[in-house]
Amino acid sequence: MKKITGILLEEDRFVKHDTGAGHPESSARYRAISKRFTESKLLEHDGIVRLKSREAGDEEIERCHDPAYVALAREEIRGGRSLLSTGDTNVCADTLQVALHAVGATLNAVDAIYTGEVRNAFCAVRPPGHHATPSRGMGFCVFNSAAIAARYAQKKHGAEKVAIIDWDVHHGNGTQDIFYEDPSVFYFSTHQSPWYPGTGAREETGAAKGRGTTMNAPLPAGTGMAQIGQAFEDRFLPAMEDFKPDLILISAGFDSRIDDPLGNFLLTDEDFATLTGMLTGLASRSAESRIVSVLEGGYNVDGLACACEAHVRALLNA
Repeated sequence: MKKITGILLEEDRFVKHDTGAGHPESSARYRAISKRFTESKLLEHDGIVRLKSREAGDEEIERCHDPAYVALAREEIRGGRSLLSTGDTNVCADTLQVALHAVGATLNAVDAIYTGEVRNAFCAVRPPGHHATPSRGMGFCVFNSAAIAARYAQKKHGAEKVAIIDWDVHHGNGTQDIFYEDPSVFYFSTHQSPWYPGTGAREETGAAKGRGTTMNAPLPAGTGMAQIGQAFEDRFLPAMEDFKPDLILISAGFDSRIDDPLGNFLLTDEDFATLTGMLTGLASRSAESRIVSVLEGGYNVDGLACACEAHVRALLNA
């Protein structure tokens, strides 16, 4: 069977989320990815399929977010605010539609995988999502695309167990909060500590029926592939032998790359390809190769673009 990877890349849409002059989560990030994918001829590869976004509906968003927060975000963005009252997330008049398309893009990728259109997918979307809790947008995030995708896969496609792997340099507190008591979703994060947002201690392992399905690997500044790879190989992958996910979601934050202005990790493009290979191996053993990767952070725009290309090529060649 031909190896097919879906890419969702809609520059005209996702650059419309304007965070203001000098903000690190800027549209320049997206333009750099688009330029790199075009110049490297990645998009011309015969194993690449271009996917499309759509606007997610309230019912889909509210599987992970409180209706009161969804209503508040709509009201504040439509009311012309430049910053959500719930946290440090800059917004503009177009942010609501862009954020809804970021979620809908990820859900379309889930559909494409379960219908067999593609084997795995990378969704280049913004704003990022993993800091968005049930009741708060924060940390540049409005809605939590990866978390909503997990719920969507369970609801629409009957996924029983979903693993979310988050290698962003910042801990995905929103994703952890959403699934902290849920035994059907396993959340694993490698992240710099101490660092924003201050969560993700090793002792945070879940609660109630979800105890044991949250796994954190907080690591110091200066951490590279040796320590992060060890966390994957010694802790996460053995846990998956018991958990046996039938869908893999990646919160793919590339601010854990060397020379990122918002992090102090040392991962290289080759390291991201290696981590991707670990996860495609897991997916082939447990999840019929199903992986959806969703862009999170990454603020050295040239480095981000290179890391994204390495990640996608590893997905393509799995």
